[in-house]
Order: sequence, then structure tokens, then C-alpha cells
Amino acid sequence: MKKRLLTPLVLVGLLLGLGGTAMAQQGSLLEGLIPQGSASSSGQIIQMLAALTVLSVAPGILMMVTSFTRFAIAFSMLRAGLGLQTTPANLVMISLALFMTFYVMAPVFDRAWQNGVQPLVNNQITQDVAINEITAPFREFMLRQVRDKDLRLFEDLADESFRTQANQVVDLRILVPAFMISELRRGFEIGFLIVLPFLVIDLIVATLTMSMGMMMLPPTVLSLPFKILFFVLIDGWNILVGSLIRSYS
Repeated sequence: MKKRLLTPLVLVGLLLGLGGTAMAQQGSLLEGLIPQGSASSSGQIIQMLAALTVLSVAPGILMMVTSFTRFAIAFSMLRAGLGLQTTPANLVMISLALFMTFYVMAPVFDRAWQNGVQPLVNNQITQDVAINEITAPFREFMLRQVRDKDLRLFEDLADESFRTQANQVVDLRILVPAFMISELRRGFEIGFLIVLPFLVIDLIVATLTMSMGMMMLPPTVLSLPFKILFFVLIDGWNILVGSLIRSYS
């Protein structure tokens, strides 16, 4: 009987000992990852959440503060003007717009890396200084491209707490939406100039088909080869891409 009673007691003791050891190891691990004190722990959690949020919206940030919007609109207008629904494919158009964005924004990216990201990685500057150094090149780029009218619009709609005062930099909460509105407007302006010659070709072909009594034949069927031939003969891709890149000079 004594042996039967001792065996469960020994097992319970072993389990309690292992559980205590595991809890102690877990506690030491947490203490190593997160410093003691509720304030520092909460600060690290907030920083991790902020970093994850920035990574999740990185594509949106790329479109908001770079030249991607103008390129994407221009290429979409070109495909619509040609009358092609899926050619070039969306993957091709987006890839071309991305590489053109990297080409135009290369000086901005280099400054942000050399002045902000690299010193922060090497522990040469603090996070606050790094954020200012990283955003400064993008702020200068957007200020060169934004229209004063759009900037004044968001300044008038803004709260007094982040309106631009004398001898102060423009707040990003005002600059970014104003820059996007300006890019959308310029993108549609360029798109109008792209679509206009193709519209003339459509009108000419439609007039010819109507005069010949070809009522049942859609004019777009006949105008499509002529529009493609016209775009190829004038070396349209070279002209369009070169004009878009020069618009940022």
C-alpha cells in the first residue's frame, strides 16, 4: 500500500517541478525580450504594431508619395485609346509603371537611405531624427510637383493644429493628399493628349464606313489596326515614356 501511495506522490512532485522550471524559463525569456516596466513594454508593443501597419500599407504609400499614379493613369488611358481591353496585360503595365517610378525616384530613395535608413541601422541617429531625414527628400519632391491651388485647398480644410504657419514645413497630412490630387489632374491631362489622336482616327473611320453604307460593321473593328499602326510608326512608346519622365525634370 505504501508503494502504491508513494508512486502518485512522486509523479505529482515531478510535474510540479517541471511546471515551475518551464514557468521560470518563460519568465526569463520574456524578461530578455521585453524590458521590465509597463511603460517600456507598452512602447515596444506599439512600435511593433506601427511597423507592421507600415509594412501592410507599403504599396499604398508607394502610390501616394511617388510618381506611380501619373504613370499608371497614362498607361491606362493609352490602352483605352487604342481600344484594347487586355493588351498589354495589367501585369506588364503595372511593372512598367513601377520601374519608371524607381527610375524617377532614384535620387529621392538614395537620399532617404543614406541620410536616414543607413545611419539608423548603424545606431548613429535616433528614430525621430531618422524619420525626419527619410521624409525630407519625399517632402521636397512632392512640393516641387504639387499645385499651389491644391495645397491651399487642404490647408483651408485643415484644423488649426496642423495648418502651415510662417517659416514652418508643410505637414504631411496636408501635403500628401494635395500631391495626389495634383498627380491625378496631370495624369488625366496627359491621358487626354494620348486619347485625342486615336479619337480622330475613330471619327475618320466611322465617317468612311457610314458614307460607304456599311451600317452593320462596327467602326472600331476597322479603326483598331490603323490606330496600332499609327502608334507603332510614330514610335509611341518611346515618345510617351520619354515625355512622362521629362515631366518630372
